[in-house]
Amino acid sequence: MDGHFRSLTVYASASSHLSIAGLILVFGGLVSTVTLVSILKSSGLSVTTTAVINLILVHYLFLLTVPFRIHYYAYNEWRLSPAFCRLVSATLHGHMFLSFIFYVIILVIRDIGFFKRTSRLAFYRRLHAVAFSASIWLVIFGILFPVTFSNYGTNGTNGTNCFRFGSALKDQSVRILNYVISCAVLLTVLAFTGCQLYILIRLLQLYKMAAFKHQEFWAQVKSFLFVLIMIVCFFPYHIFRIYYVVNFNNDLRLEGQNEVFLAVNALSCFDMLIFLGKCRWATKMAFSCVDCCK
Repeated sequence: MDGHFRSLTVYASASSHLSIAGLILVFGGLVSTVTLVSILKSSGLSVTTTAVINLILVHYLFLLTVPFRIHYYAYNEWRLSPAFCRLVSATLHGHMFLSFIFYVIILVIRDIGFFKRTSRLAFYRRLHAVAFSASIWLVIFGILFPVTFSNYGTNGTNGTNCFRFGSALKDQSVRILNYVISCAVLLTVLAFTGCQLYILIRLLQLYKMAAFKHQEFWAQVKSFLFVLIMIVCFFPYHIFRIYYVVNFNNDLRLEGQNEVFLAVNALSCFDMLIFLGKCRWATKMAFSCVDCCK
């Protein structure tokens, strides 16, 4: 009984922090809005630009659900349908994985451009970029989302509780799937970290101190900032996720901690700060929203 009471206390404490995190995320939406307007004003047709636009749309879809999370964690009571609770919860996980996929696309394209010394990959016509984006969202909403949502959280807690779907981890196949996904994400982040460090070191060796005056160096710094976002937002969650899956036993403390790590994960919404204003990295350098997508 005492253990259960401590679990509830920890979960309530986590809820208050999650409410604050939700309010902070709203600012991420404003940043994404400014960035999207700047990009749409440009005539860029690069594949990277298209990926960034789709990444912003992913942020928007997630941020639409944030007010419901804030309300729930503020009052510790879910007043809407269980199905909508599942939808809001699934959106957070979907945002995490879709953001990760678009980060991978952006980094792969930029790394290909560096190693093959090719100009930026671009669509010949804006219509091609639209068709590319439409095909991605068709796969997401036509195939992935229906299949995932039909199985996600079906054995979760109903009533006034929400976001407590840990009992699904009793299924061995679900545990294995979590292990595979988390390990894949962790290995991918490590691979990109090593790749970007190699590129930066190579450029420093090539240009030495003059590297800070080369656009190519700063372009790779921008890529490394994406990697840093993956390290800060995704890496801790997936390390904890493995621990969570191994030790889960209907423990509310672990469920509360899992929600906190998910909230940190969602802070990737602030990735658009990379494209705004001016940044300093050893020397002053202007980062325009359009140029950073090239």
